[in-house]
Amino acid sequence: MQTILILESNTPQIVDETRKCKKLTAADHYGAAIKANAPDVHVRIAEPYRTPLSAVDLDGVDGVVFTGAGVTWSTDAAEAAPLRVAGEMVFGAGIPTIGSCNGLQLAAVLLGGAVGPSPKGMEIGLARDISLTPTGRMHPMMQGRRDVFCAPCVHRDEVQRLPEAAILVADNAHSPVQAMVYLANGVDFWGMQYHPELPIAAIADYVQDKDSIFAQGQSMVDDLRAAACDTVAASRLGAMPQDLHDAARTTEIANWLAYIQE
Repeated sequence: MQTILILESNTPQIVDETRKCKKLTAADHYGAAIKANAPDVHVRIAEPYRTPLSAVDLDGVDGVVFTGAGVTWSTDAAEAAPLRVAGEMVFGAGIPTIGSCNGLQLAAVLLGGAVGPSPKGMEIGLARDISLTPTGRMHPMMQGRRDVFCAPCVHRDEVQRLPEAAILVADNAHSPVQAMVYLANGVDFWGMQYHPELPIAAIADYVQDKDSIFAQGQSMVDDLRAAACDTVAASRLGAMPQDLHDAARTTEIANWLAYIQE
């Protein structure tokens, strides 16, 4: 049985408040997406902001996930040091890794790239017109994806300089790095700026809180809640409901699980 370790990228305060509200944490959402595609996989969760990651935590782990986050700082900030230490341990151990949003940005920083706030502002609800690069069309990460697609997203920061040896596999008009892969120096990483692990309705949880850094998306809440089964709501967001069904939405996760089994 494979074991996947999910690194929760939110602070204890955010995690505890999320659970208090009886909602899924970022790690919970990733675990659900993994189990939906591979029911027999064993999932473990670690919270580096709560407890420093140790070598023991990586024993017997076949793959690692870097989740997204709703923290107020970028992955290169001093506040993100506990998460960077955990990421360095994972990469140092040579364990295949996948990351979404904050997870992509974490990897970019650790591997020598750069991140920062998008000059176009936040991308909330859906990342529209994500386009595969020529390499992306051939890469196993994107097997089953159309050349142009949309996906749930909610982010302020983005990768602004790819690490050397990273390969761009998808972009769009908002953020030039929507997905990248990195296979060099013992590191095997797949990352997306969007959220294949999140049902579109879950984005509403990130924007409806007036204290959230993503609160400017509150006007979209009703459409986000309905879009997976409502053609009109989906079209207002820029999608068809079938784009948001679980199997299509979690394509990269399913492909990664198959990839690490090879």
